[in-house]
Order: sequence, then C-alpha cells, then structure tokens
Amino acid sequence: MSFTKTYTVKEEHIDVQNIMDGLYYPFYMEWCRHDFIREVLGFDFEEQAHLGVNMVLSEYSIKFVRSLKSGDEFTVSCDLFGDAKGLPRLHFKQTITCRGKVMTTGVFTGTCISAGGRPYLPEIILEQVAGMPTLE
Repeated sequence: MSFTKTYTVKEEHIDVQNIMDGLYYPFYMEWCRHDFIREVLGFDFEEQAHLGVNMVLSEYSIKFVRSLKSGDEFTVSCDLFGDAKGLPRLHFKQTITCRGKVMTTGVFTGTCISAGGRPYLPEIILEQVAGMPTLE
C-alpha cells in the first residue's frame, strides 16, 4: 500500500546555508503520512480524538542523504507495514525524492491509545492492514 504527495520547499524553511533546515523534513513526511492515514485508511484524526482515540508516534528514525534547496519540487512517499511481532503498531516507510534522487528516508512507528493509555489498533485500521507485509 503506497501513497505519494508532491510539495515545493517553502522559502521560510531554508537556512543560512541555502538548504532546507533538517527540522522540516519530518514535517513534510508527517503531512504526507497524515493524508495517507485519512484518505487511504479512513482514519480521521480529529473525529477519532473526539471519541477518545489518539494515533501517536512511538518512535522514528531518519536518514538524510541529500539536501533540498529553495524552490525544489519533491515527492514524499508513504508505504505502510504491519508489525512483524504482531504488536499493535504500524510502520510507515517514507522517502523524499527530488529529480529522481533519494534525498531522505525514514521509518515512523505509531499506534493508537485510548483514555486508558494502552496501545491498540482500532477495527477501522485492522481491516485495512490485514495480510500486509510486516516490518521489524
């Protein structure tokens, strides 16, 4: 299950070195991931939060390969994986590409928690991820 969005580097995200500040890469990945979760998985963050269900990140890692520059148009991809250990977690492998080159890669791991604080995946998500490839 893969999803992509295209963005353009905003001028206010450029640092004194004339490249995009490393702080902003995860934000673009988050915007793509949230659109994927809403548009493909059918999980509406705001609606679910009102019902007491919060989707949260438990960890992430990012590898910076190349720098984006002012005005670059780039694509963020989002691929979803289940958990190899069967834990109630989702793994999102994400890549930022520009002009056919990988700029940044990352893996974001998340789950849902309710008022009790225990991690779980609601039925709306479980139905979508049944039989998916898994990731350690």
